[in-house]
Amino acid sequence: MKYRKLGHSLEVSAIGIGCMPMIKGGNILYGEAADLGESTRTIHRAIDLGVTFFDTAQIYGPFSNEELLGEAIKGKREGLVIATKFGFRFEGKQITGVDGSPANARAACESSLQRLGIDTIDLFYQHRVDPNVPIEETVGAMKRLVEAGKVRALGLSEASPPTIRRAHKIHPISAVQNEYSLLYRKEAEETLAVCRELGITLVAYAPLGRSLLTGAVQGKADLPEGDRRLAHPRFQGSNLDQNVSILKKLESIAREKRCTPGQLVLAWLLAQDKAVVAIPGTKRKERVDENLGALDIKLSSSDLDRVSAAAPVGAGAGARYPADALKRAYL
Repeated sequence: MKYRKLGHSLEVSAIGIGCMPMIKGGNILYGEAADLGESTRTIHRAIDLGVTFFDTAQIYGPFSNEELLGEAIKGKREGLVIATKFGFRFEGKQITGVDGSPANARAACESSLQRLGIDTIDLFYQHRVDPNVPIEETVGAMKRLVEAGKVRALGLSEASPPTIRRAHKIHPISAVQNEYSLLYRKEAEETLAVCRELGITLVAYAPLGRSLLTGAVQGKADLPEGDRRLAHPRFQGSNLDQNVSILKKLESIAREKRCTPGQLVLAWLLAQDKAVVAIPGTKRKERVDENLGALDIKLSSSDLDRVSAAAPVGAGAGARYPADALKRAYL
């Protein structure tokens, strides 16, 4: 296993586990429904292989993903870095909007600690920036959670460079979690430049393009009914055709490197900067093994250039979220 610094404090495996797909039912479906037993075995397999970084969120389920992870790490907590996120308002289990208020930060932290069954959250993110609450107020409340010993480090998710700078002045931000893959480079690489300057780690979610860059999705028929990707413009009509054409170029390079396309794109991503950590969403043991194989892929400067040229900035077709969700991203 290879490890990288998370900000200036925590150390994590260069490839972590995005736990979001692991729940059964609830508000998220990518591909076939998850098997909860297999999800737990996947977490245990990752730990056995040296993975230390596990990412969840209040909104996943909602709530049940944190509970799943909490149960899975019982007796295995030592050495792990557990990240979770807050930032939404609920009525029961119904999400009714974003909420970056100090009161919500405190309440969400307490609830997440209980669901995870841990004493301290290693990395606590604001999941989405609340445009109605100054980031200084939100991070100020998160800072007080650090001072109280309930949180070790702070992060932001889907924050833009100006927001990151403002937040970092209130308390050091250890990680910014934004989407980053060969299909989504422009804003991610702008964020990476700011993170590099401020000593922040960019945690790349959806680094495999929500499976599109693995070869698992070659057409609409590969997406089962109810799969949330069906609502994403990137997976619709001619956009999907164009993105699959990018995949074909990457598959050709992967064959030359004797690796899977997923391993190729993860290796490319990690080679962009030591301030990058990837958290591919995973719910099966075999995918853990495959993803970690990316750490053994050696890419020369020429290889990196070829991969970049196969998917240049702006090449990905279609917005990465439906319109309503896109309004809450990169603020």
